[in-house]
Amino acid sequence: MPLTIVVTRDVEDRYRGFLASAMLEVSPGVYVAPDMSAGVRERVWTVMCKWHQALGRGSVTLVWRDKKATGHLRIETLGEPPKTIVDADGVLLVKRK
Repeated sequence: MPLTIVVTRDVEDRYRGFLASAMLEVSPGVYVAPDMSAGVRERVWTVMCKWHQALGRGSVTLVWRDKKATGHLRIETLGEPPKTIVDADGVLLVKRK
């Protein structure tokens, strides 16, 4: 069960309450869960996707450890350009699609 991080910007208060029920808010809009299972992470992301589709305000970024991904990190975004991690000669960079 990998560390999961969610960063929110300019979203409705419902996100804050929902995320705080499953994760620790370490800074305003930044949530972490050290041992979130893939199933819980997927359910949390599904709820946020539905809310963002209905409300369309702000942005949400979800990051978690994925050993199969480049740099062992996976990134999902709502409300801003999608991003991927690329390996440039051993240096990890974030590339916007």
